[in-house]
Parts: sequence; structure tokens; C-alpha cells
Amino acid sequence: MLCVPAMMLFFMAFLFCTACGNGKTEDGLQEIKLAGAGENSGTENSGTDGAGSGAAKDGSEQNVYVYVCGAVNSPGVYELAGGSRVFEALALAGGVTEDAAPELVSQARAVEDGEQIYVPTREEAQRYADGGDGSGLQAEGAGAYGAGTGWLNPADAWNAQGTENSGKVNINTAGKEELMTLTGIGEAKAQSIIAYREKNGRFQSVEEIMEIEGIKEGVFNKIKDDITI
Repeated sequence: MLCVPAMMLFFMAFLFCTACGNGKTEDGLQEIKLAGAGENSGTENSGTDGAGSGAAKDGSEQNVYVYVCGAVNSPGVYELAGGSRVFEALALAGGVTEDAAPELVSQARAVEDGEQIYVPTREEAQRYADGGDGSGLQAEGAGAYGAGTGWLNPADAWNAQGTENSGKVNINTAGKEELMTLTGIGEAKAQSIIAYREKNGRFQSVEEIMEIEGIKEGVFNKIKDDITI
């Protein structure tokens, strides 16, 4: 009779120990599983960060070297970060001189490695504008000093494409498109104005425009308040 309760107590103690052991094992497995998940997550994040760093590295721009000369205070070769603009190069060169014509240089464009940035003086700019083909200096990158000078056509650079501070169209520098903005001036008349400049040089007065065939007093009266020389 005494053996039965003893065996029952032993059996119950065995079950209790087994249940506790299983609980610990499950907790232990759960902890290991969570730790493993954390490691995997860390690995994935590291991979993502690595890819991002690689992209940034690949997308970075190397430094460039440019030669800044002409009407600047400190001509020379300067190093700039890739993607820098012309105005930053001019700043490194000490800025432009008092007699410079910086408006003929496109200061907002990005610089290129090995290029020359030449800032003309106002005297140089006027001389080439007077002696040119009627449209002033050549297009940017092919100026009077050769490729890479970065000079702009005065018709584009001097105050909004041929117009001056007064808002009038300068008939000595304006291109065909600017001339065609004038009342009564179509493509043919605009081309005639340019041809006249090429043959005779700069207009000495606004009235001289009436020397051009097709532009007489009637047309002149419509445009005289909108043009200048």
C-alpha cells in the first residue's frame, strides 16, 4: 500500500522535471532563433549600406584643372571640384579686373578639365564686335582667341540678347531673331540689316537704318522708340 503513493509521487516529480526542462529548451531555441534573425538582418543592412556607399563612390566626380587668364587679378591654373562653375574659377583667380567684360563669359556653365577660361577686356570685346561679321564675337567656345575661350556672342551676352538696360534693341549687335521682335521687321528685313552692317560697319545713328531697302519712314516711325545703337 505504501509503494503505490510513493510511485505516484515519483511519477509526478518526473513529469514536473520533464515539463520544466522542455520549457527551458524551447526558450533557449527561441533565443537562438532571434539572435540568428538579428544577425541576418544586420548582414542585409550591411549589404544595403555597402551598395549605397559604392553608388556614391561611383557617382563622385574627380577634381578638374582649368587655366584662368585674361582680365582677372591672378591668372593661373586652378583646381576645382568636378561639376564646379565658371564663376567659381573666376573667384579663385581673384575676380575680374575693372576693365573686364565678364558678361561675355558664361559664368553659370560647368567647367571642363583642361579648359582655358579667358576673360576679355571691354576694349577687346568692342574691337571684335566692331570688326566682326555684324553679330560680334563668335559663339561660346570658339571666340577671338580660339576654341575654349568661352566668349559669348555680344548679341546674346549684352543684357538679354541684344537689348540694353533701356530695353531697346541694339541694331549694331542684335541677331536676326532679336531684330524680328521689332514691329514691321520680318526675316527678310532683319537679314538686310545684318547684311548692311557687314558691308558698312556699325550704324552711326538710328536714322541710318532707313538706308536699308524696305525700311523707310513709315517702318522707322514704328520702331524708332524701340531701337538704339
